[in-house]
Amino acid sequence: MIIRKAYKFKMQPTRDQRVLLAQSAGCVRLVWNKALALEKESLTEEKKVISYNEMAGNLTAWKKQEETDFLKLVHSQPLQQTLKDLDRALKDSFKKEKGFPRFKKKDRHDSFRYPQGFKIQGRQVYLPKIGWVKFRKSQEIDGLIKNVTVSKYCGEWYVSFQIEKEFEDGFHVGPAIGIDVGIAKFAAVSDGEFHDSVNAYRTYENKLKKEQRKLSRKEKGSNNRKKQNYKVQKIHKKIADTRRDFLHKISTWITKNHGVIYIEDLKISNMSKSAKGTVDDPGRNVKAKSGLNKSILDQGWFEFRRQLTYKSEWLGGQVIAVNPRNTSRTCPECQHVSKDNRKSQAEFKCVSCGYSENADYVGSVNIRRSGEIVAACGSNHVSGRKQEPVGKGDRVPILVTTTRNPLPQSESH
Repeated sequence: MIIRKAYKFKMQPTRDQRVLLAQSAGCVRLVWNKALALEKESLTEEKKVISYNEMAGNLTAWKKQEETDFLKLVHSQPLQQTLKDLDRALKDSFKKEKGFPRFKKKDRHDSFRYPQGFKIQGRQVYLPKIGWVKFRKSQEIDGLIKNVTVSKYCGEWYVSFQIEKEFEDGFHVGPAIGIDVGIAKFAAVSDGEFHDSVNAYRTYENKLKKEQRKLSRKEKGSNNRKKQNYKVQKIHKKIADTRRDFLHKISTWITKNHGVIYIEDLKISNMSKSAKGTVDDPGRNVKAKSGLNKSILDQGWFEFRRQLTYKSEWLGGQVIAVNPRNTSRTCPECQHVSKDNRKSQAEFKCVSCGYSENADYVGSVNIRRSGEIVAACGSNHVSGRKQEPVGKGDRVPILVTTTRNPLPQSESH
């Protein structure tokens, strides 16, 4: 099995190199915006998309024009790659997979890519027309490097190496588990483990609000507004990094120690819909639902499932998604189903046989048993098989706050 993954590192450019990096990103942004403007004009008048080859000819013409002759100072590969990205984005928009491409703004998602011509020597990477740039090489790059992407975020430059590597097909012999994700506890596992939620957004929510209020009072276009904007970006980055680090740790730990993983097939977009309603039909408990939506999205359940899926595939394991219906209402002892079995968020007590246990743990047991039925029938409802676009390697252990004796379970399939 051939996989693709990426290694991302922070760069340490000199002052002159920062100027060249910003120049390359600016030229790439300009080419994207000019090309997108032509595409929109063509679609409006001729109802026809300009092909990549024709747009590449326009790029050559732009380099010869006096007002855009500075494009010659930047290597041609990043400029050509952005035209290819635009061509792909247009095709995706017509397939209704994504929205129509938008114009790019300065200091927002600045990046450019080299498909060839780069070199790596120790802790330095050679970028055409920029030179040798140092980067913090925290781990070895394992695999054949296919391309290099340079990006900017929060005033810092990063380099990502996309690699291609062949994994030996195998079969993970680890035990099977069911996982019930939640808010109070991020995950309850059918083997008795509980993993606390990291709540990255909630942790920094007040600080973020404070800095955003300061930003709103700064004059647009001023240097003070730029400085304050960086502060807001850094908080957002801290939230994202905290959540991503937590999800990588827990997903790596689980996939390395379990061969089959059963999870709920949750429709997170439906679960986190606003309850505001309309003027004619206003919603109820809007504020409470808004807080619940924040907590749901703060957990990163979709990303957790995505990481479990591709990491299990790499290790020869399997992730099976099951229907979440009644997983929290079914008694694992007598199989009695009733909403009265779970009158509170944390406690489960069967009204039929009197069985009492933690509600999240009961959910994980029911998920595993439902998953074993799905697996026995030969059905696999796995979705979201995309591999990790950017990673910093696997960090294995996480702390498990509670462990209890699981219920007697059948052998895993």
